[in-house]
Amino acid sequence: MAGGSVKIRNVEFVRSAGTWAQLPEDGRVELAFVGRSNVGKSSLLNYLIGRKALARTSNTPGKTATLNFYLTNANERGDGGFYLVDLPGYGYAKVAKTQRAKWVQLIGRYVTEREELGVVFHLIDSRHPPTTLDEELLDLLRGGPVPYIILLTKADKLGKNQQRSRVAQLKKRLAKMGLDLPVVLTSAEKKQGAAEVWQWVELLTSVK
Repeated sequence: MAGGSVKIRNVEFVRSAGTWAQLPEDGRVELAFVGRSNVGKSSLLNYLIGRKALARTSNTPGKTATLNFYLTNANERGDGGFYLVDLPGYGYAKVAKTQRAKWVQLIGRYVTEREELGVVFHLIDSRHPPTTLDEELLDLLRGGPVPYIILLTKADKLGKNQQRSRVAQLKKRLAKMGLDLPVVLTSAEKKQGAAEVWQWVELLTSVK
């Protein structure tokens, strides 16, 4: 497993939560990953934890309709550790409007009110500028209590100069929104970005 001094010893899927009442109540730190459908979130999560297929990938964007909790680095008795939280992909056109509204409401409450939340990783496709929905999520989290980091996915699809240009463009766009956020280039395909992601986790949370 690549990545900072955080070493992934074990990961186990423990629950899906479709409502606030279904969220875990054990007080463990939660690391949330959120992004548009088809941004490569499940593939990136699998890369970050050094597994091939723990976070479920799908050819059908928008399939993840719940907050999926993965207990990570618990000891043999099941104590300790932290949660990786795979949030529903947002913005998929074929999802019914009522379902989409339900997701947005749950995601919005989770990222702004969840006391156990240690950091939010917002995934954006490096090949494209942030969408309106991406910017709405940025606005939602503006000035919020939780540290917020942008992960640019699928960086392997761009050349080195294009990668630098995308980061610079995004930083400029964020500045216009009054935001100064860390931006990390990632690629599940080329195994890029994990060390920096885990370094941020260690810096911003109690996770070691």
